[in-house]
Amino acid sequence: MVEDDDTVSIKVHMPQWQKKRWVANADQLDMSQSEFVRSMVQAGRRGFWESSEPPEAGSSDATPRGNDLETRVLDVLRNSDRDYLDWEELLAGVTDDIEEQLEATLDSLQETNQVKYSGRNGGYTIQDERTN
Repeated sequence: MVEDDDTVSIKVHMPQWQKKRWVANADQLDMSQSEFVRSMVQAGRRGFWESSEPPEAGSSDATPRGNDLETRVLDVLRNSDRDYLDWEELLAGVTDDIEEQLEATLDSLQETNQVKYSGRNGGYTIQDERTN
């Protein structure tokens, strides 16, 4: 029987180019491949549940931390050196890394030819038959 803290192995099938990219990314972050994949999955789950209906509290997919935005707001308030923060300060605190996340996501989508940037057209678009 597997205890909650016991580790188990899983197998994932992916193209070779993706495995090479993940190995390189893990090396850059000084992480094992297992740590890297586990971190990506957890980050993806957080991002997924922020943009859609979260699972029911009693389900096995529920995150133990609860509402991630609530957690982030409370963390910002607790870690502030002041007793009160205004709206702008709270907003900055909970969105501090959104630009980096957006840039990394767009880079990834461009690498996999799902999105393309056009300076001439002034923005990003989905890479499909409309843009070929």
